[in-house]
Amino acid sequence: MTIAATTKVPPKRSFARGVHPDDAKSLSAGSPVEVLPMPKSVLIPLSQHIGAPCESKVKPRTEIAVGDVLGDSDAFVSAPVHASVAGATAAATVVTLPNGQHVGAVPITASDQQPLAGRALWDDIYGGDWPTGTIDSFEPEQIAEAVRNAGIVGMGGATFPTHVKLARNPDKPIDTLIINGCECEPYLTSDYRLMLEAPEPIIAGALLAARAAGAERIIVAIEDNKPDAIEKMRSSAAGAGVEVVGVHTRYPMGGEKQLIVAVMSREVPTGGLPLDVGVVVVNVATAAAVARAVLRGKPLTHRIISITGEGVVSPKNILAPVGAGYAALIEYCGGLTDEAGRVISGGPMMGFALGDLDTPVTKGTSGVVVLTEEQTRKAEETACVRCGRCVDVCPLGLVPTRIALAARNMDWEMARRYYITACCECGCCAYVCPAEIPLVQLIRAGKAGMPRD
Repeated sequence: MTIAATTKVPPKRSFARGVHPDDAKSLSAGSPVEVLPMPKSVLIPLSQHIGAPCESKVKPRTEIAVGDVLGDSDAFVSAPVHASVAGATAAATVVTLPNGQHVGAVPITASDQQPLAGRALWDDIYGGDWPTGTIDSFEPEQIAEAVRNAGIVGMGGATFPTHVKLARNPDKPIDTLIINGCECEPYLTSDYRLMLEAPEPIIAGALLAARAAGAERIIVAIEDNKPDAIEKMRSSAAGAGVEVVGVHTRYPMGGEKQLIVAVMSREVPTGGLPLDVGVVVVNVATAAAVARAVLRGKPLTHRIISITGEGVVSPKNILAPVGAGYAALIEYCGGLTDEAGRVISGGPMMGFALGDLDTPVTKGTSGVVVLTEEQTRKAEETACVRCGRCVDVCPLGLVPTRIALAARNMDWEMARRYYITACCECGCCAYVCPAEIPLVQLIRAGKAGMPRD
């Protein structure tokens, strides 16, 4: 495939279609990141990524330290998982994740004495100096291996193993690395706070990721409703050869395909990947984790999570250990309000409703949104009126109503003909549907139930 040369960032910096939901980010945007007090226990799922699940590498009643490997796999598309607290393991169990997936998990009872807590933990993960002058001394393969050993996955929610993205493919060379700081989902502000409070590891991680992938150009893209984050990142990137650009605020700008169109005017083909057009996209939190893995030799054990919504008493952004329960995070924020009606893992557009607050957070948990009863009151579903609004807003140019109809009737030939697997489940179609048809849920169910070739 021939890649059209792009020498300048397009002035429009947007993509076709999409929607403009109320972002509701003011609830938590002004709250600096706080460190969650150490929970009494954590439950570490052995599959927190797209790809092969890990096998447990520890036995019950084993004393482990923070960062010890709990599970791993020989598969290329996979990522090891590590202990996020020091303590003793219990017998392996099974946990149901918010997306309904049943996976193995390792429980850990936290010891009374932890190596780091509070501000010391923040400084160990995001603080201190992040020197960039020695990055050229790291070989690309060395960077990718460190990323793989650290168990880093896409922290924007996709959870694709990052080392796979960074592995060079001679047949599909990469010329541009885009660092995704859009955070377009309503309510969520964890990436925003990271860019304000710890921009240096993001820039260092971007340089390392670009060297691993072979990209000569690095662009940090941030939605223009975050001007202070744009300014902060530009200041940190000065002299590093990293461009920081503002893109139009439109949902789902954070989607890889939409962001590539907005920034590079390159369109990823249906069924294709960003590498098909010479681009790799990495989330800002993922970039910071890359820097920590390579420069400090530390695995991914904690992440920043937004606990927000009108149904939580005190919305906050929290640095929490992977495996902590949703209930512990909500309790730290003052608990639920009397009006709370639904707890969502992720954002309201693409997230999953939680049925059990003891479910553990994972590497891909960017937020917890608590909506009120009034906000979640379901309108009655009616028949499709053929208005075409779902088609008008689909950022991928699909026909969501046809895909949903095929999924509902289990017409798999029709589902494939309308590219059900290409749907990114962004929720734009359901957001505008006047008939209140649960389009995204039908498409998700169709993907899960469709026979594999």
